[in-house]
Amino acid sequence: MTKWICAVLGVLGISGCSTTIEDYRDTTPPLVLEDYFKGTLDAWGMFQDRSGKVIKRFHVVIDAKWEGPVGTLDERFTYDDGSTQRRVWTLTAHGDGRYTGTAGDVVGVAEGQARGNAFRWKYVMALPVDGKVYHVDFDDWMYLVDDKVMLNRSEMSKFGFHLGEVTLSFTRRSEASP
Repeated sequence: MTKWICAVLGVLGISGCSTTIEDYRDTTPPLVLEDYFKGTLDAWGMFQDRSGKVIKRFHVVIDAKWEGPVGTLDERFTYDDGSTQRRVWTLTAHGDGRYTGTAGDVVGVAEGQARGNAFRWKYVMALPVDGKVYHVDFDDWMYLVDDKVMLNRSEMSKFGFHLGEVTLSFTRRSEASP
């Protein structure tokens, strides 16, 4: 009954029902960041403004490794205009699918939780735009498709106003056979 009410409210454009990470508890394959983010991965993505227009496209090469509960994701971005960027995440696994993370352009600590094939990651990023830096809220949802492919959708907002979305498709590279 609750899902039906949420569907009706959604059709009417009235919010109030939202997805939680617990909704994915029984989905498969299970997403364990320590297993997926291992070795080298490629990601292709795009940023869309609030109207849906694609503003920027990019490719990311990620070198990922874990030492115990601490992981490092070294991300190297190449944008469609030829510019580049590097972000290095330090992630910590806390058990029960809970993670925290930091990066040079992340304000404070990112917090996330995995359940089933999904991972929700929330953080504030300092984004430079036209010579100014804005603190923007990110709400990332990642969904493991199989052992190689994961999809990511991020909503960006400021003071509760929707600014745009980032969409990514991650692919783990096949490791060379010994």
